[in-house]
Amino acid sequence: MLELYQAEDCPYSGNVREKLTELGASYVTHNPRTADGQLRNQQTLDEMENIGGEDQIPFLVDHRRGTEIYESDDIIEYLDEHYD
Repeated sequence: MLELYQAEDCPYSGNVREKLTELGASYVTHNPRTADGQLRNQQTLDEMENIGGEDQIPFLVDHRRGTEIYESDDIIEYLDEHYD
């Protein structure tokens, strides 16, 4: 399962969503905060920080491969490598 911690108003998150859609990958989104840092869901933010250690979006968790990745370019490269 793929989980994407992101913000709807974040262009970097949008790039990752576009790649996931292009690849036809199923994924779950979580919106812990807005791109400018306004809190939307404390529990989701806490989960993201517990998994990855940082308050940074986008953040992808690939449970199937046991991988967690920050940075949209790194996420897109990872998706191209493993899901294309």
